[in-house]
Amino acid sequence: MSNLIEIQNQIAALQKQANEIKAQEFDKTVAEILEKMAAFGITSKDIESVKGRARKVGAPVTKQAAAKFSGPNGETWSGRGLMPRWLTALVAQGRTKEEFAIKA
Repeated sequence: MSNLIEIQNQIAALQKQANEIKAQEFDKTVAEILEKMAAFGITSKDIESVKGRARKVGAPVTKQAAAKFSGPNGETWSGRGLMPRWLTALVAQGRTKEEFAIKA
């Protein structure tokens, strides 16, 4: 059975091996990315603009439900799903959910 020092030495050796493999594959991967960018006419500016709006193509756009309840500290709840902790605590104190309904 291995002792702690042997295992730590194995971890260090494997980490060194992983870093070497990563270094070898890094240049190749960057070259492949640059090749594809050139083929599609993609610039770094294009990539930066996509990062902020990353979304799967064809994925449905979901709208966040409007808040129907507001708590004393600015918390909000749409009325969908489980009642949030802040409202559960207030109801447990004898308050009603309707007291926190947002008036339209």
